[in-house]
Amino acid sequence: MVNIILLGPPGAGKGTQARLLVERRNMVQLSTGDMLRDAKASGSPMGRRVAEVMDRGELVSDEIVIGLIGEKLAAGGGGYIFDGFPRTLAQADALARLLERVGQRLSAVIEMRVDDAALLARITGRYTCGNCGEVYHDVTRPTAVPGVCDVCGSTDLRRRADDTEESLKQRLLEYYKKTSPLVGYYYATGDLVTVDGLGEIEAVAAKIAAVLEGQGD
Repeated sequence: MVNIILLGPPGAGKGTQARLLVERRNMVQLSTGDMLRDAKASGSPMGRRVAEVMDRGELVSDEIVIGLIGEKLAAGGGGYIFDGFPRTLAQADALARLLERVGQRLSAVIEMRVDDAALLARITGRYTCGNCGEVYHDVTRPTAVPGVCDVCGSTDLRRRADDTEESLKQRLLEYYKKTSPLVGYYYATGDLVTVDGLGEIEAVAAKIAAVLEGQGD
């Protein structure tokens, strides 16, 4: 089973590459946000714990998130993509302990490296289809017909409210302070592989596929 972490700052393309891995390799994307929302709605004992914390407006503890991840891992599948977790060194340690406990391992930690200036140009120009989720860009990938999604024909094209220069700078600062130390952590464990996150989508996908070849297929 192939288990990977995609690392990289906001806008590096982690979500796009995760979606391709789900489609092409039957992997499961473990999104922290999605898991918490699903748990809250489930009514399970763990879900009730999540609901109590979220209803108080507090952050869900690492212990609960690890518990949710453990439940997902127990279900099996074609491998997992950890999305939004770990974000800190303590969370990385907790994930390592969980994987060891369930007899699994990380196959690779893929850092999608980007240049901040190029990232800014990418983020402020991007928009998505609200119907199918296809991603576009004003300069590098506009729709063939202005205002119409190439894939599904929807006219519901959206820009994220936080895809602004000021917002991105704040998100990058947060990433570099809290999450970028994971690059050093996973370099030390021997799991880190770096790819150019600003290449064409298919070129980046090919590099990630090459990393995963022989990792558990």
